[in-house]
Amino acid sequence: MEKQKISQCPITRTMTIIGGKWSLPIIYVLMKGTRRFKELERSIEGINTRMLVKELKQLEINGILLREVYAEVPPRVEYSLTEKGQALKPVLEEMKSWGNRFNIL
Repeated sequence: MEKQKISQCPITRTMTIIGGKWSLPIIYVLMKGTRRFKELERSIEGINTRMLVKELKQLEINGILLREVYAEVPPRVEYSLTEKGQALKPVLEEMKSWGNRFNIL
């Protein structure tokens, strides 16, 4: 069996994109629909503003979410999952099922 380099491993590459501490909770909230920044912040227990900004930028760079700015006063910014982000839904649902099944806290 040929040894695969870690950087070529699809699981490792995926975890590089969604493996941040707050990435999965953000994606999970956005699975329920488009949200504004404050809605996300209130929905994710324990996250601070700086970390939310950082994770949102990284998820946007990686094509997982879309940041849409509306030319209104005051400015309105909404976040939603891209097609790539939507494709993570079944993965997160399985992770949720696994956590429930094995009583993961």
